[in-house]
Amino acid sequence: MPVSELDQPFWSALRSIHAHLAVAADDVARYPAEYAPFLGVARDGARVDAALGSLVAPGESVYLLGTTPKVPEGWRLEAYRPLAQMVCDAPLPVPDGPEIVPLDERHRHDVLALTALVYPHYFRERTMEMGRYFGIYEDGRLAAMIGERLGASGCREMSAICTHPDYNGRGYARRLTAWLGNDTLQRGDLPFLHVSYENPRAKSMYERMGYRLRRDIGFWSLTRPGVEGMKA
Repeated sequence: MPVSELDQPFWSALRSIHAHLAVAADDVARYPAEYAPFLGVARDGARVDAALGSLVAPGESVYLLGTTPKVPEGWRLEAYRPLAQMVCDAPLPVPDGPEIVPLDERHRHDVLALTALVYPHYFRERTMEMGRYFGIYEDGRLAAMIGERLGASGCREMSAICTHPDYNGRGYARRLTAWLGNDTLQRGDLPFLHVSYENPRAKSMYERMGYRLRRDIGFWSLTRPGVEGMKA
């Protein structure tokens, strides 16, 4: 049985919906650093020393999800607690609330400011170009947002679900997640997301909404030895 697209999300996206962004060599592919610090490999334990050396700069760190290569000598692979990979199989009630607006280049400054505040590690200057993004504005400020990031045939990731601290407790994240998930299902794709077990409040919200745990998925950083201070 072939490996599910969801079992290796970075690799799957880089070989399908984001193939036009992929920087690839042999059985390894990555996003340009200005899009995301993510690297995917075709299968666990792949021996890809030369390919990794051509894709990862000295001192740079990249993140892997689901699969890892055989680690070259001197490189450092750090395992984090696995993430909860959750999926939603059916439409959800969408709570009432403010208008949901598409986010584009005109909103880039607002998006980068919000993600720098509450979602700082993985959102980069051009992440918005990886999919559609939507937000809720209050009093002229971006109060909450959501977007599409990873994906492949038949599935699309709900990502960057975040709310400015000044607007917590108003149900904006729940409204955005239900709305975009329903739209994704209507398009014929399965909505999925990843959430850290260190964020039990968010995981509990998704469970109450109707998302179910598909699996725990391994999450690592891989760092090439090099000059200090060059990590991504």
